[in-house]
Amino acid sequence: MKNIPQIFDGEYKMAQIIWDFAPITTHDLVRKCQELLNWKRTTTYTVLKKLCERGVFLMENKTVTVLIPREQVQVSQGEAFLNRAFGGSLPGFIAAFAREKRLSPDDVAEIRRLIDDYERKDHHA
Repeated sequence: MKNIPQIFDGEYKMAQIIWDFAPITTHDLVRKCQELLNWKRTTTYTVLKKLCERGVFLMENKTVTVLIPREQVQVSQGEAFLNRAFGGSLPGFIAAFAREKRLSPDDVAEIRRLIDDYERKDHHA
């Protein structure tokens, strides 16, 4: 996976809007950011410019398109968090999370399904 730039919290809120509606005109993006985030036009353009400079999105002819999909950003930022907070240990993260938040039967079933799918794809090598 290519080097994915970090997206900060405020930027991520706008990125979610772009991922949900792309391709999106800058006019529509400004309107949605105003409605959903209570942002001014200048704030939207400032954040958009930063994300475009980092190669997450492309603004061309007043239309914003996605260069790095949401899933790639989620994986990259999840890995960075896991490395920073838990030394890269996914079991350590799950154990800490489960100690503080009760997992529902649906949560447990979904985690089991993910592990089963992983094992079926022979990733345990």
